[in-house]
Amino acid sequence: MSKGNKKMSTNAELNLDHIQIDTTSLYREELITDLKVGSLQCLIPVHTDGTDDQSRPRRFVGQTQIMSQAGPLPIQAPIEATTIVEAIEKFPDAVKASVENLVNEAKEYQRQEASRIVVPGQEQAGRGVVIP
Repeated sequence: MSKGNKKMSTNAELNLDHIQIDTTSLYREELITDLKVGSLQCLIPVHTDGTDDQSRPRRFVGQTQIMSQAGPLPIQAPIEATTIVEAIEKFPDAVKASVENLVNEAKEYQRQEASRIVVPGQEQAGRGVVIP
């Protein structure tokens, strides 16, 4: 394959020739924080002229970080709410649910890794062959 073909293949795989913003799904972002525990990302739907789009609901995402053995771990949690007050009230439960989900995903990843069989002597790129 020539270098020219490789470039075209990469553009085709990534589909960068047709990348564009979806003008029917625009949001303005506002960040609300207490400068201590976390913040709320408020996504406000807007039209292409920047005016608020009242036909679509606002979206909220809680953001915080927890300390892990590897250092601070950023946590993002979608919050089902229609107002800032409601998002603030639901913030703790949303963060807890996101952390629980993160822990469950980590446990599942560890379980999958522990169940792989490594066959010694059959190396591929300097590593043993892994059989799931």
